[in-house]
Amino acid sequence: QVQLVESGGGLVQAGGSLRLSCAASGRTFGAMGWFRQTPGKEREFVAAISWSTTSTYYADSVRGRFTISRDGAKNTVYLQMNSLKPEDTAVYYCAADGYTRLRAGVPDYWGQGTQVTVSS
Repeated sequence: QVQLVESGGGLVQAGGSLRLSCAASGRTFGAMGWFRQTPGKEREFVAAISWSTTSTYYADSVRGRFTISRDGAKNTVYLQMNSLKPEDTAVYYCAADGYTRLRAGVPDYWGQGTQVTVSS
């Protein structure tokens, strides 16, 4: 009964900020992270964090603007999104698995997604 529940999406103007949250239940994972997808395009990796070490990895397109973090007590991962651009518009999906599978883009567990829209 693993469940990942995302929240925090919305509509913002270019240059604005949002913070996404993903609460996991049922078990803990080696790593958690975020992917995003727009209509007609493939889902792409955004960021990941190792649960035990808190080591992080970012896609080049978001490095320096987005920050991933986790709260172990709440079993929750966050994505702080700053300096948002229209090209960041997408459905953002929380994901969980071991670190290697998450980085490879084949995690076993996914949330249902939260919409982020950035206006120009």
